[in-house]
Amino acid sequence: MQKSDERSNVDETPARSRGRPRAFDREAALAQATRLFWIKGFEATSIADLTEAMGIGSPSLYAAFGSKEALYAEALRHYRDNNEAFVWAGFFSAGTAREAVMSLLMDSAAALTGCVADIPRGCMVTLSSVGSEGHVELGELVRTARAITLDRLKARLNQAISEGEIPASTDVHALARFVQTVQNGMSILARDGATRSELEAVAELAMLGWDTRTGAAERRQG
Repeated sequence: MQKSDERSNVDETPARSRGRPRAFDREAALAQATRLFWIKGFEATSIADLTEAMGIGSPSLYAAFGSKEALYAEALRHYRDNNEAFVWAGFFSAGTAREAVMSLLMDSAAALTGCVADIPRGCMVTLSSVGSEGHVELGELVRTARAITLDRLKARLNQAISEGEIPASTDVHALARFVQTVQNGMSILARDGATRSELEAVAELAMLGWDTRTGAAERRQG
């Protein structure tokens, strides 16, 4: 009887271990989906691509995220939460508008070329074409995300005017659009293989344009 009990005790423990399901890490799966969408875009990323990258079956994907569209919306949020600081931290901590814009462009040169972390090249939001692929609601999410850059630049420029850093006659919208356009172009070039040093050179030239437009060059000479 004792030997039978010992065999029973030995057999039961492995059986329970084998039957224990592995916990689903939703955030880790979302990170993999974000990376895939970032590299391939929405339309070119299939459900099969996603399940392979996320390590789950399609029923689990739909149970956890609802749909491919809902997953993409969450991926945009995940992208923002985990990558925004690479580009914007220096902008927000800068003492002047010029320093803020210089930080934005130089930090973009580093982040967009994957020099600050193991991330794909370019900006997921800038490079997204989901709105032109027939997904109106997702396209609106992307446009809203892109507009944040312009809004932040305009707010910083208006602050610079109120503090006397740049002339009150400055065309805030045009100057903010100029900086945004430079940064967006850097994202496209980074995806095509431009190096960090090449994009930093672009940033330096853009700041010469800033100085001309804001009168900083004349003030330095004076």
